[in-house]
Amino acid sequence: MSQRNLAKARRRIHWFAGIGRSLLFMKAIAIGVAATTILTAIPSVAPAQPPAGGAAPRLSVELQALNPPIPEDMVLSEDRRVPAERKAAANIDPDWEGPRTSWGHPSLEGTWSTDDMRAIPMDRAAALGTAESLDEERFIARARQQQAGSEHSEEVETFHRNSWGIRSFGFSSLVVDPPDGRTPALTADGRARAQAVAGQGTFGNRPFNTFEDFNLYDRCVARGLPAGMGAVLYGNGIQISQSPNAVAITYEMIHETRVIPLDDRPHLDGAVVQYGGNGRGHWEGDTLVIEATGFKGNLSVASAPPSDRMRTTERLRRIDPEMIEYRITIDDPGNYAAPFTARIVWTVQPGYTLYEYSCHEGNYAVSGGLAGEREHERRVAEAVSQGLPPPRRSTMNEVYGIPAEETRIFDINKGE
Repeated sequence: MSQRNLAKARRRIHWFAGIGRSLLFMKAIAIGVAATTILTAIPSVAPAQPPAGGAAPRLSVELQALNPPIPEDMVLSEDRRVPAERKAAANIDPDWEGPRTSWGHPSLEGTWSTDDMRAIPMDRAAALGTAESLDEERFIARARQQQAGSEHSEEVETFHRNSWGIRSFGFSSLVVDPPDGRTPALTADGRARAQAVAGQGTFGNRPFNTFEDFNLYDRCVARGLPAGMGAVLYGNGIQISQSPNAVAITYEMIHETRVIPLDDRPHLDGAVVQYGGNGRGHWEGDTLVIEATGFKGNLSVASAPPSDRMRTTERLRRIDPEMIEYRITIDDPGNYAAPFTARIVWTVQPGYTLYEYSCHEGNYAVSGGLAGEREHERRVAEAVSQGLPPPRRSTMNEVYGIPAEETRIFDINKGE
């Protein structure tokens, strides 16, 4: 078993999504392993600020891995010296044709990953204007960061390894339309929807009073379309299977599978809504086009949860034996001032294997979070009764700090 797949197998055993932040409220109570997912379309996560007069928290290996140190004497690998999109077969030869299925459709089948999209921002830096690609200096800086992350993952990290892929792309942003590469402004209703979920979940600052105070990602229920729109810490695998009448897309993280009919059937009735919408597909030349409607309003796509008017159009085209270009246009007039399109490239990673994603809604994020919140309330009440300032609420990023010396560590795999 490869080091990558061994690490993935261990993560399934140790999955404790969200427990860490809650249990930090409970200083005398044991802390379990907190292998919590961080959405990282951004290149780094800033550590929490220490309380006034306090020392800065020491960072664990896991948090350091989000912004790894870059050795001055680093030598870039051959795969990272040139933007990967320039080496795609369809870019080198406009007449290149990909493989086809036995019934004649373009073949998208296989195991793919978004790992190579790590460190590419959703929105383009304003200073880059309409430039879809980085200049050489900026590209080399990104490639060095990605290679440093990959080497840190292999040489330093343990079961909670970050995935950085093997290639570096020169895209200045995932958003390619509008031309400035930036998500359009939210409408008034969109801002209200975004505000309604701001701070929700284990990376937010809201109290945990019911299971609904955790988002669907915390609860391992669903991620929806964002599963294919960027890279998270790990579990970025995507498996595509085809038949003459349907295409199935399975996302490794949170174990979702979308089955897209190709037989001209109509969309479901508008009263039926689903986490990933109900998609209908057809072929336009070598491109699979998926049009979807009927999205549940509790899974954010880009800046806000979808309105009941959201429609998406996805385009999947094989551009290389090891690359699929995936474009998604989000048209949601209830949320955004204009439609916008993001481009992502799904790639083959050496020896990549999809593992069962064994997280489920009964995971410790909910029970641990609710228990930790009650303990925090008890300590606040105790402090107030003694005329003392209430204890400070911890943040999720602090989970990745080194535990306090008095913390008791226990092994969940031994039933402790």
